[in-house]
Amino acid sequence: MSSANQSIPVLVAGALGRMGSEVIKAINSSKDYQLVGAIDNQKEKEGQDIGSLIGIGPLNVFISSDFEGSLCAASQNVPKDGSTNGPVLVDFTHPKVAYKHTRTSIAYGVHPVIGTTGITTDQLEDLSKFAEKASLGSAIIPNFSVGMVLLQQAAASAARFYEFAELTEMHHNKKADAPSGTCIKTAELIEEQRSAFNKPLVTEEESIEGSRGGSRPSGLRLHSVRLPGLVAHQQVMFGSNGETYELVHNTIDRSAYMPGVLLVVKRIRSFNKLVYGLEEIL
Repeated sequence: MSSANQSIPVLVAGALGRMGSEVIKAINSSKDYQLVGAIDNQKEKEGQDIGSLIGIGPLNVFISSDFEGSLCAASQNVPKDGSTNGPVLVDFTHPKVAYKHTRTSIAYGVHPVIGTTGITTDQLEDLSKFAEKASLGSAIIPNFSVGMVLLQQAAASAARFYEFAELTEMHHNKKADAPSGTCIKTAELIEEQRSAFNKPLVTEEESIEGSRGGSRPSGLRLHSVRLPGLVAHQQVMFGSNGETYELVHNTIDRSAYMPGVLLVVKRIRSFNKLVYGLEEIL
């Protein structure tokens, strides 16, 4: 077990959100990590102790809405004795700021671990080049669940045998982006095995636009559901003559993500590039 002086310094952006709060609780429960910053844009909570706000008692870490200032302070407070000793940012904020937060974190020498989805392919390519130039381990993880990684691997394997497939993802109704980054990542892994799916057999007509979901260039169709009461759920369905093959993953509670989050935080400092997806860390 690491000593207090060897523990990994971690900042959490979106600290008052559902995922951010879970991350702080997980960090606080392990001696391998030390919370050094709590960032959130709820300015009415500025200066208040994050531990008291999320119900785990005072942590002597106070809410700040100054993203860059928090990164700067964390970077300056860590002894400069090697790249594997740098602070780590865990970010669960909003798709609109995910790209900017990642780039800014790299610029300050803080290893970003981004759980916010919505980063485009072009942005991902730019961030990959920027991280490589800085030789700074960085991670964009659409889903921190080990079970989801196993589903994606199984889906990629099945894609070699099925020409017809559709994906459905279901989330709570406060999720801003659709389809989810996890669903897009799953589609990309499937497409690595086969370039074309769902050859049309009839001329389809939608009586309500969008009824057949979103169609990717490969022909894969992605469907999104948003309802209160849901957490995160994904289904991949393959079809062939006389059979269907279904893969389903259900997240019942956000605590399921915490082992994956902590694993990425621990390992990302040994990388010198950007990694995309939990499977690159495992």
